[in-house]
Amino acid sequence: MSWLEKIQQPSSSTSWTGRDKETIRDTDLDRWVRHYKDRLIKEANLEEIITLPPYEKKETIQRLISQMIDEEKVIIPSRDMNEIIQQLIHDSVGFGPLESLLERDDITEIMVNSPDDIYIERHGKLEKTSVRFKDEEHIRHIIDRIIAPIGRRIDESSPMVDARLPDGSRVNAAIPPVSIDGPIISIRKFNKDPFSLYDLIQFGTLTETMGEFLQALVKAKTNILVSGGTGSGKTTLLNVLSASIPQGERIVTIEDMAELRFSYDNLVRMEARPANMEGEGAITINHLVKNALRMRPDRVIVGEVRGSEALDMLQAMNTGHEGSLTTVHANSPKDALGRLEAMVIMSGLPLTVDIIRDYFVGALDIIVQTERLMDGKRRIVAISEVSEENGDIRMEDIFRFRQEGLTDHGEVSGYFEATGYVPNISERLRAYGQALPDLFFREGELV
Repeated sequence: MSWLEKIQQPSSSTSWTGRDKETIRDTDLDRWVRHYKDRLIKEANLEEIITLPPYEKKETIQRLISQMIDEEKVIIPSRDMNEIIQQLIHDSVGFGPLESLLERDDITEIMVNSPDDIYIERHGKLEKTSVRFKDEEHIRHIIDRIIAPIGRRIDESSPMVDARLPDGSRVNAAIPPVSIDGPIISIRKFNKDPFSLYDLIQFGTLTETMGEFLQALVKAKTNILVSGGTGSGKTTLLNVLSASIPQGERIVTIEDMAELRFSYDNLVRMEARPANMEGEGAITINHLVKNALRMRPDRVIVGEVRGSEALDMLQAMNTGHEGSLTTVHANSPKDALGRLEAMVIMSGLPLTVDIIRDYFVGALDIIVQTERLMDGKRRIVAISEVSEENGDIRMEDIFRFRQEGLTDHGEVSGYFEATGYVPNISERLRAYGQALPDLFFREGELV
């Protein structure tokens, strides 16, 4: 007797507890799912089904499974039938157990450490979930499902991969031997509707005064570097700043994985590409920055500088592409310049430190420092101006966040303040019709 026949047999007189029955039901459901998944793989064109709109995917899978059940003449309770179809949709043309997490707008990060160790980030805090994979092979299957549409690969010779989901969410996956305890996945989710400056003000990331200043900077074509640690909101802020660029210019965006989403008429988006299976064909950020300068851009926006492309980006900012924006991983404005200096040195060109620092002064106007605080909330902790005095680089804070302590609920208490420093860039703001009175920068707490 096959297992299909066995699980349809009437139960014996054995007494079962509710937990026992639920365990048996779960086991039977897994068997049904595996059975019909095997049939789908053999008999259906899943690659074609994947390209269908979501509602058509579900209808197609449901129709195929119903036909298979009719052929086999088996009886499955409607409750179980719905669950089987849902699991098959998720596993065959979706992202398995991750689907329920990807659908939730309040989740910003998903981290799979092992089949039964899955965490999410909500409101800046990490939480362990009850979501589970069947085993490590199940995780591998979902990784392959994620990267297949974009033509990337993951195997022992190339055990790490970056990818992007259809909704724009960023994915990083790794398998042994790099990940010692089995395959792992990290997903950075993005809101379906990009955040606006108003949203960030409502979240407490910055104040209206700071927002007005940043908008004026963008409109006056100042070069801005957004600095911060991982998960501090750099990309979100870059997207918000980019949305303030006036229409009528030509913008080129360059990213490792395309994440920026803002509406603009004359917009060209470019994305780096890793090497193929033969180790060839890689297109780096460095290549793209150089190519962008041949495309007659008014502004160049680089999602993040990490290496020798920093020099090309600085040259672009120095040679008529004013109003350009980029980000860098650093813990303070001073660290940001140090990181850039190291990247330029990595380019291998025979440049002295003095020449490199001249590039900084000529290229960078403002550094915006972001930080994820202890309570998980993102804040702009400093807006600083880069200038030169007697041959030395100076950085003066214009606005900053002053942290005072923690509340009884573990939330960071503090306030934003103006330092009283009137930036040299004020002259440029006036020239571009974005003049702000000196009283705007008067020392004191911002409300």
